[in-house]
Amino acid sequence: MTQDGQILIALGANLPSRAGAPEATLRAAMGRLRREGARGLRVSRFYRTPCFPPGAGPDYVNAAASLRFEGGPERLLERLHVIEAAFGRARVQRWGQRTLDLDLIAAGATVLPDRATFRRWCELAPDQQAQSAPDELILPHPRLQDRAFVLVPLADVAPDWRHPVLGKTVREMLSELAQEEVAAAVPL
Repeated sequence: MTQDGQILIALGANLPSRAGAPEATLRAAMGRLRREGARGLRVSRFYRTPCFPPGAGPDYVNAAASLRFEGGPERLLERLHVIEAAFGRARVQRWGQRTLDLDLIAAGATVLPDRATFRRWCELAPDQQAQSAPDELILPHPRLQDRAFVLVPLADVAPDWRHPVLGKTVREMLSELAQEEVAAAVPL
């Protein structure tokens, strides 16, 4: 982790939950995350973004959060899954519609499980990405640099966070995306 313990999370939803519409779900999930031990929680603006992959359902509401958490990334990931389940998340389809998605994006400069494994998942062909999921925590998230729906909100809360493998800040990664992808993330 960085000296300040900064952890980055991406949030998304495109189906209603027991909390209501996707925006209400994201707000309620952040409240639950505070109760689970998140400290110094800062949340980005909410953005409407096209469903990914295209045609897989209604548009998403996405956001990002920066926080501190005692207990390490694996413990936080467990808590994120508990929160998702509390809001009706069912893991039945990779990249499918969901009531809540809480992705652990980064834990400061931590690379898990190691650089070689990170590189293997980062360089996985797009068709294999849709079919394969790692059976262990990979940090930073191996495709964060490719996704405007992650980087646009992340720029609100951690624009200067530097990717420990790619060596680029959130701002720099965002500037490398196609402008139409970035523009498709519309603040609510």
